[in-house]
Amino acid sequence: MSSIAIITVVVGLVLVLLFILGLVAMMFRKVGPNQALIVYGFGGTRVVKGSGKVVWPMVQHARELSLELMSFDVAPQQDLYTSQGVAVNVEAVAQIKVKSDPVSILTAAEQFLNKDPAHREGLIRLVMEGHLRGIVGQLTVEQIVKEPEMVADRMRSNVADDMSKMGLEVISFTIKEVRDNNEYILNMGRPDVASVRRTADIATAEAERDTAIKRAQAMREAKIAEAVAEQEKVIAETASQTRQAKATRDLDLKRAEYDATVNVQRAQADKAYEIQANVQQQKVIAEQVRIEQVRKQGEVAVQEAEIQRREKELIATVLRAAEVERQRIETLAEAERQRQILQATGQAEATRLEGQAQAEVTKLRGLAEADIIQAKGAAEANAMHVKAGAYQEYNQAAVIDKLLTGMPEMVRAIAEPLAKVDKITVVSTGGDGNGHGAGAGMNRVTSDMTTMIAQVPALVEALTGVDVADLMRQVPPIGKAIDGTGGANGHAPVNGSSLPDPGTSALTKPDDGISNPSG
Repeated sequence: MSSIAIITVVVGLVLVLLFILGLVAMMFRKVGPNQALIVYGFGGTRVVKGSGKVVWPMVQHARELSLELMSFDVAPQQDLYTSQGVAVNVEAVAQIKVKSDPVSILTAAEQFLNKDPAHREGLIRLVMEGHLRGIVGQLTVEQIVKEPEMVADRMRSNVADDMSKMGLEVISFTIKEVRDNNEYILNMGRPDVASVRRTADIATAEAERDTAIKRAQAMREAKIAEAVAEQEKVIAETASQTRQAKATRDLDLKRAEYDATVNVQRAQADKAYEIQANVQQQKVIAEQVRIEQVRKQGEVAVQEAEIQRREKELIATVLRAAEVERQRIETLAEAERQRQILQATGQAEATRLEGQAQAEVTKLRGLAEADIIQAKGAAEANAMHVKAGAYQEYNQAAVIDKLLTGMPEMVRAIAEPLAKVDKITVVSTGGDGNGHGAGAGMNRVTSDMTTMIAQVPALVEALTGVDVADLMRQVPPIGKAIDGTGGANGHAPVNGSSLPDPGTSALTKPDDGISNPSG
């Protein structure tokens, strides 16, 4: 055999082998894990899942069956009636697949192999809706709405037998929605909504109440802290004011003591000087001592009245004012007791201490003034006592000397009104009726003044009861002169050499203020 023939044979064998292999590959059917291959014909019915098998043509035939999960809605068109007779519409979602065991796959193949997916799902939906109707009829609306898991569990347990007979299994069943046309479900939830709303309102009110309580507690604690701080401040201010009042009081007391000592020493020195001066001049001012004694007695009475007035004024102005101020402060403190009890107490204490300090200072001043007045009165009394002793030693010559010394002052006092006259107009007829000639008008003025001055001894006698003429007679030279001139009645004019000229002292007046129309 030639090589060409051999090659031809080999090529033919290869081609035949390749044809056989291609033919076998064409007859080999394979499926994935989500499918099952139903091979029937020669050799019986066999199930191939997740692998492959050669299907011999003309003697065998193969069909594929899907093992994937089927999801579809279960929503009956008619209303479902619960055990209460309430019509509801339930929508659910079911997840179903063919079981994986060969028996179930063969059972499913027997039921659905020649049916399309829509037809197959329609059959399954009818079975599911029938079982759902039976389950809803055994339950109430509240159970369906509030316990959907329980409904799903019952649905899976009731449908399991029928699905198993079709080679199927229920993976899940979930109720998607429950509705009714009578608003039963809506009204059913209202009590719960109202309860929840009431609970929420109660919780809100309680929270607001707790917040208000906490806020009030915080404000109260803040007010307490503020009041404590204010009390401490008032206590500190009161203590400071008390110390200041004490220091001021001590200073015033020391100052009053020093002033009293100085005033006493000054009064003693002044009075000693006055006493010495009075002793040295007692013979010169003997008559003035009597007048001074009367005046001093009046001053003593005035001073005693002034002391009583000052005591009463002290009682009225200081003590009563302090008492009124204390009562006012106590009244204000009682009114403000709840708010500022410590402050009112501090102010009352400070006021009381200040009143005591003022009262003590006033008392010391009053005592010092009383000592001064007492020392002054004692010195004046001693001076008057000395003057009185001097008066006891006076003789007639001294009395006459005092009378004659004071006579010009009396005449000057009598003529003083005339000195205050600005202008005198004298109307004269040329005579005074006694034979006097011109100029009688001006002479009448001086004549009247002389007559008034001549009445001075009579005035002295009327005031004192002392006869001036008798006193004059007891002086030998003057008595002889009086007897020689016939002035026995005691009212004759005294010799011009012994009496001052009254016209000189009383009518010292410029001539510009007097006009004489007759001259």
